[in-house]
Amino acid sequence: MKKRSDSDFEIPFKGLGLGTHLFNFEIGDSFFKNLSYSEIAKGKIMAEVELIKESTMLILNFTLKGYVDLVCDRCLEQYVQPLEGSFKLIVKFGEKSEEVSDEIIIIPFEQTAFDLTHYFYEYIVLLLPLKHVHPDDEEGNSTCNVEMLKQIDDYSKKESDPRWAALKDIKLD
Repeated sequence: MKKRSDSDFEIPFKGLGLGTHLFNFEIGDSFFKNLSYSEIAKGKIMAEVELIKESTMLILNFTLKGYVDLVCDRCLEQYVQPLEGSFKLIVKFGEKSEEVSDEIIIIPFEQTAFDLTHYFYEYIVLLLPLKHVHPDDEEGNSTCNVEMLKQIDDYSKKESDPRWAALKDIKLD
């Protein structure tokens, strides 16, 4: 098992023998900061990649576990979002680079290493929930900022503009 640093997400597969090879990666804050398009600024994720090298293809099985810091959609404060999941990528060899599907790509015959940076980020984003909200506590109560929840509640109780009240009676056929 080979351990990689936060700046090295490349697997040099050319010198590897046929069979299964394990690689461990630590994905940390600098990973996200080095990606100009990342909406995530902080996190710590342990990634294990099982590479199965065959004569005509590479099969990569990704297992990700850790957390990222997100901004809550409800109260706008940071919270820790746990992540865990696994993905599979099949890499075939061909004349030019091409993405056949979400799970199958083609890389040129002469390529000797495979950079996983893009795939790690893509898989992390796929593990994020659609709504970024603080998790509830054991009793089912929100753990969001109490003051912000109070402001939201107060705002939602305000009466609507009376100029719009007349529109409520209009019925469209």
